[in-house]
Amino acid sequence: MSSGRVPGHGLERGRRVEVLIDGRPAEAYEGESVAAAVMADRGLGLRVTDRGDRRGFYCGMGVCFDCVMVIDGVPQTRTCVTWVREGMTIEHQEGAGPRDAGGR
Repeated sequence: MSSGRVPGHGLERGRRVEVLIDGRPAEAYEGESVAAAVMADRGLGLRVTDRGDRRGFYCGMGVCFDCVMVIDGVPQTRTCVTWVREGMTIEHQEGAGPRDAGGR
């Protein structure tokens, strides 16, 4: 069983929680951003613009809006300043809304 400590850094992780990313269960930790959880589980891409350009984590402080995703059904949610919690749903976003909403 893990102690919750990040090896080699002396950092403590929060409680492990389960979130859904694009309908699939994923492991995350309380106290980390949605952006960090998604990148750890799925890679760096967080959304696709209307023109098909891929975007990811950029400013990390909620200014640039490159990291927006659909969180619990709400599009355009900035993932770098949204903290994970048990049971939250996270969906990659195309354009201004969810992938299946025909946002492109």
